[in-house]
Amino acid sequence: MAVSANRLELLQIADAVAREKSIDRQIVLTSMEDAIQKAARSRYGQETEVRAEINPRTGEIRFSRLLLVVDEVENDAVQISVKDARKKNPAAQVGDWIAETLPPFDFGRIAAQSAKQVIVQKVREAERDRQYQEYKDRVGDIVNGVVKRVEYGNVIIDLGRGEATIRRDELIPRELFRPGDRARAYVYDVRREQRGPQIFLSRTHPQFMAKLFRQEVPEIYDGVIEVKAVARDPGSRAKIAVVSRDSSIDPVGACVGMRGSRVQAVVNELQGEKVDIIPWSPDAATFIVNALQPAEVVKVVLDEDSERIEVVVPDDQLSLAIGRRGQNVRLASQLTGWDIDILTEAEESERRQKEFLERTATFMNALDVDEVVGQLLASEGFRSIEELAFVETAELATIEGFDEDTAAEIQARANDYLARIEAENDARRIELGVSDELKEVAGVTTAMLVKLGENEIKTVEDLAGCATDDLVGWSERKDGETIKHPGILDGFEISREEAESLVMTARVKAGWIEAPEETGALEEASAEPNIRGDE
Repeated sequence: MAVSANRLELLQIADAVAREKSIDRQIVLTSMEDAIQKAARSRYGQETEVRAEINPRTGEIRFSRLLLVVDEVENDAVQISVKDARKKNPAAQVGDWIAETLPPFDFGRIAAQSAKQVIVQKVREAERDRQYQEYKDRVGDIVNGVVKRVEYGNVIIDLGRGEATIRRDELIPRELFRPGDRARAYVYDVRREQRGPQIFLSRTHPQFMAKLFRQEVPEIYDGVIEVKAVARDPGSRAKIAVVSRDSSIDPVGACVGMRGSRVQAVVNELQGEKVDIIPWSPDAATFIVNALQPAEVVKVVLDEDSERIEVVVPDDQLSLAIGRRGQNVRLASQLTGWDIDILTEAEESERRQKEFLERTATFMNALDVDEVVGQLLASEGFRSIEELAFVETAELATIEGFDEDTAAEIQARANDYLARIEAENDARRIELGVSDELKEVAGVTTAMLVKLGENEIKTVEDLAGCATDDLVGWSERKDGETIKHPGILDGFEISREEAESLVMTARVKAGWIEAPEETGALEEASAEPNIRGDE
């Protein structure tokens, strides 16, 4: 095949390819130049530095070869002497490049085929790059497309300017697509791979439902109503928490729409998935109560350190609160980010009675008092011997049946008990080989020293080498559930900030780091809210 296409045809071909592949015309022309250069090298020699230029306005092709200016020519195919170079350019110096015009030539069949492969490859690379650049910024959007084919349960979607994949596990259960069907999905990942950009879609992602509500509810699109959290059990049930920035607009009513028209449009797209629309609240307890709807809640008890909450419901509401196969409480937990324990009123009463009896027995054994006194102390809200030892004597004396002498005697017995336990712990600490220097670290109690010694932490350097997670444990979420990994000091009611302070103090004492200039820095840090990034 000779280069017989006239100049106009060459430009028309470039324009057609650029339009069809949705890429820049100049990229196509550059690809043609590279292909022609490769073919020219096969004509003039592979070592020749041939350059081809296509005029973007006229389509004229000009060939030239580059020659390096040298003192002594060793290869006349790529080099030119200074004397000959100055005939072409009087200012030429050694190391410069001189362009020499070459005559046009006809392509052979093999050269033409090679040129075609170069153009196809360059255009394909440009098309892939265009697809990646276009869709990498669309992560988090909903796209529409036509089902092209189904491979091993994975659905390939034609987006018009690219292909995307909905993997089998990203499809709503029992959902079937056939070639030619239209599909909407959420773009959750775009990757640049060897075979081209891979666009991954999902119909089970929680944000897919949030984006559908954004399309159906103008108030969400305008920012008047905000979607705070979403939890889904794809194809079955979902919960979405919304809040209004305008007090005159009901966020739940706006999302439901007139006669449920807005939420029904979302439900239809999600193959009948039941959607609970929950009013969001900055108060964790209120939000969790709302999230457990339609179950009624009698009482909640929050543990902010571990982000757990106990919810008490009437006996006849237990199954409703838990839901089928635990679905309702699981979705509420995902929505709020809290671990939820559900108890009936009877279970809670039984547990409280058990705790009361345990505290009573503790006071009876430690203080050597009878059952009546132990019950009195437990009913007044005292939970430990430490509380009794450090409370004001006058406060103890206000308990019915107590006087100042009785209160003083109880405190004396409490202090004696603590002193005895302290001596036992110190003896155990010495037995374990825990150093006296570690005992001097501020915030470490003798009971902690025993626990540390049992876990082979016996010197200041050992404690300095610990991470906060080693001491207090850590949590991670898997499949919507929080898994708690225990720490060495579990049971000592020590916060992450306090544990971090212990480690930092040990590092200062070990000489690993310098002491902070402001002694209150650690205290100020420990006053900040407990925010765990791993939960």
